[in-house]
Amino acid sequence: GERDFFGDWKDRRLGVTVDPIVMITFPAAVQVVVGERLRLPWGGTVCVLGILFGEWVNRYFNFWMWTYFPINFVFPTVAVHMAIFLDVVLMLYVSFKFTAVIGGLGWGLLMYPGNWPIIAPSHVPVEHNGMLMTIADIQGYHYARTGTPEYIRMVEKG
Repeated sequence: GERDFFGDWKDRRLGVTVDPIVMITFPAAVQVVVGERLRLPWGGTVCVLGILFGEWVNRYFNFWMWTYFPINFVFPTVAVHMAIFLDVVLMLYVSFKFTAVIGGLGWGLLMYPGNWPIIAPSHVPVEHNGMLMTIADIQGYHYARTGTPEYIRMVEKG
């Protein structure tokens, strides 16, 4: 969803819980197929690399070339480290149930710290028109997105 598109939403409360749950579906499905049919523990990583390539193509052509939205504001969530963890759990324990519980837990817990180095510069506080804001908030207010009402930002604070 939009929590994965825009850099100013990546540090919100729901982005830490919603994104990992939504993002694990395809890598887990590919991991099961590759794990059962080929007995290889790299299905999740290959799937995430393919998704990440598609996301970058999407960001470049749809955001930069079509709407001239700054590409550094719409970077995709990095999930390669989470997929490697998922595949390592499957490789070590060779159990889809154990991988679902422990690998899924690790997938969710690794998302925020793995993306923190990319998100951290957006947390820098600055004074903007007499108000103390983060750079992420300034991005969100200056680059308005069509189809996304601004009241969603107020609902998240409420």
